[in-house]
Amino acid sequence: MTVAPDPRGDAHRPTRQDGEQSRERLLRAGLALFAQNGFAKTSTREIAESAQTNVAAISYYFGDKAGLYRAVFFESQGSPADEIARYSGTELSLAQALRGLYASFLEPLKQGDMARQCMKLHAREMIEPTGLWEEEIRTGIRPMHEALVAVLCRHFGVTQADDDVQRLAVCIAGLGVHMHVGRDVTDVIAPSLNTQPDSLDLWMERLVMYAEAMVAAESRRRKRNTLSQGDRKK
Repeated sequence: MTVAPDPRGDAHRPTRQDGEQSRERLLRAGLALFAQNGFAKTSTREIAESAQTNVAAISYYFGDKAGLYRAVFFESQGSPADEIARYSGTELSLAQALRGLYASFLEPLKQGDMARQCMKLHAREMIEPTGLWEEEIRTGIRPMHEALVAVLCRHFGVTQADDDVQRLAVCIAGLGVHMHVGRDVTDVIAPSLNTQPDSLDLWMERLVMYAEAMVAAESRRRKRNTLSQGDRKK
């Protein structure tokens, strides 16, 4: 059977760019609605209407609602491997490594509401789990933590991380995490910290400085402990 050519011509056919834009609109609409209502209470029809596309587009690009949710959850943040590469290089100084670490926390904040929606989505996933939070810990959070621990081990000249190195890594990362988790609170109690044009640049400088101070304090503690152990052996 011969199919007659489309009289409308190629100009009326969907282009690759049209498809990419539709997929991006679905991701943004899904992020906003999943963050606000959670997975179970968000319908594909709501997402399609918000994205100004049809429900079939969700099946085409993501398979189903669960596939869209998964894409929203993981694609809204950077690749763990890319983020780790920012601070894990053995040629980096401690300050350079810390700057790379905090860049992964601060750069998403330049996206405004999107960063808040991502944080809210992650909070919802912890409260109303679908199984993705455990995967996020395994494939994202744990590798990033282990990379930071390796940076600290190199700085302290040790091959095996003890509990204090682990504890320090948690505290250093915690400064970056709080930039997201505590953003709404900070905006209320100290609004000037986030409203200046160079606010994020200043945060970067201070976070690196504060983290270096924590590392220096732990270094002093470890030296005192070593001296104390030496005295007890005499």
